[in-house]
Amino acid sequence: MQPDSANSAPLSRPVHGGIKEEELRALGLRMEDCLDFSASVSPLGAPEGVQEAIAAVDLAAYPDPHCLALTEAAADHHAVDGVTADNVIVGNGSTEIIHLLTRAYMEERLGGCSASALLLTPTYGEYDGAVRISGGQAHTLPATRNEGGFTWDTAAAERLISQHRPALTFVCNPNNPTGALMAPEELRALAESAQSIGGLLVVDEAYINLSDRWMEGSAVGMAASLGSVVALRSMTKDYALTALRLGYAVAAPPVIARLGALQPDWSVNGLAQAAGMVALAADGYLDRARETVAASRDRVVERLGALGIRCYPTAANFVLAPVGDAAGLRDRLARRGLFVRDCTSFGLPDCIRIGLRPVDDCIRLTDAIAELLNDTKPA
Repeated sequence: MQPDSANSAPLSRPVHGGIKEEELRALGLRMEDCLDFSASVSPLGAPEGVQEAIAAVDLAAYPDPHCLALTEAAADHHAVDGVTADNVIVGNGSTEIIHLLTRAYMEERLGGCSASALLLTPTYGEYDGAVRISGGQAHTLPATRNEGGFTWDTAAAERLISQHRPALTFVCNPNNPTGALMAPEELRALAESAQSIGGLLVVDEAYINLSDRWMEGSAVGMAASLGSVVALRSMTKDYALTALRLGYAVAAPPVIARLGALQPDWSVNGLAQAAGMVALAADGYLDRARETVAASRDRVVERLGALGIRCYPTAANFVLAPVGDAAGLRDRLARRGLFVRDCTSFGLPDCIRIGLRPVDDCIRLTDAIAELLNDTKPA
C-alpha cells in the first residue's frame, strides 16, 4: 500500500474502548450486569494486596510528585536490561507520556527533525491526537492486510523517516488493534533510522506483558542502551489498574529529563503509586495472566472459527475478528450487556476487537455471537 500523509483534518478526540455511562443509561443497563470485552486488560483483576494498599493511603497527604519509590521499583523490575532509575519516568497511564513526548518533540523540537511523526497504521488513535494537539503533522504507513494478518514494509518506513525526518516514529508492539508483533531486528532498523536523523523511535509495549511472546519482542533493553528509543509500558493493562491510570517509559536519561520538565506535579496520584508498588512485587501474577489469556484466545479463535469467522493471528491479549458489519454486531451485543470494540475508528469497519477475559466469559460472548449470526441468516 502507498504511504499517506494527513495534516489538514480538524482536531477531534480519539476513540477508545471501555463502557460509557451514557450508553448504559440509553440501553437501560447497569455496569454490574455487563461484561466489557472492549478494553484489553489483564483478565485476573488487580493483584492481591492492591485494595489493602489503596485503603492505607492517607488521602490528606500529597503524593510524591516524582514517584521516586515507584520509579526505582520499575527500574529494578527491568534491571536485567540495564535499566536504572534515571531511565524511567512514571505517568498517569502511558497515554500521558505519549502527550509529553509530542509536547517535547513537536512544540520544542531539536536538531534537524521536522514537527511531525510517523505512525504505522492501523494503530492507537492517541498518537495522532497527541501529535495534532501539539501542532505537529502525522505521516502514516498503512499495513498490508491478508489472511495471515497485518505487516509493515520496514524498508518503506525507513525511507519515510529519511524523507520526512519525523521527530517521533510510533510503533505499537504488539499492535493495537491487529495484534501483530514486529521482530526485534525490524525495531532495531527503525531505531537506527530514527537515530540517523536525530529523532526517536517510540515503541508502545502496552500489551506485551500479556503476550506469550513477551520476551521475544521487548524494546526495553534497546531503550536503556540507545538514545533513540523510548519504550512505553502500561501498568493499567498489565495489572488491571484501569481506574487508577498508571504507566511508565524507559529511555535515555536526557529524554527522561526532558519529559519530566513538562510533566505537571502530582499527575500520578497516591493511590496509583501505592497500587503500582504492590503490582510490581506480585510474584507470578503476569505468568498466571498470560496463561489465562492463552486459554481464552484459543477458545475464542476455535469457537469463532466454527462460525466461519477466521480471526487474525495475535500476539496480544485481544483478538481481531472480521465479522462484516462490525458496528451493527457491536450494537446488538451491547443490548445484551456484552461490549466489544467496533474497529471502524481504526479504518477497519468490518472488524471487532475482543479483549480476552476469563474463559467462561469468552464462551458467553461467542455463544451470543452465534445466536445473533443465526438470527440474521435468511429463512
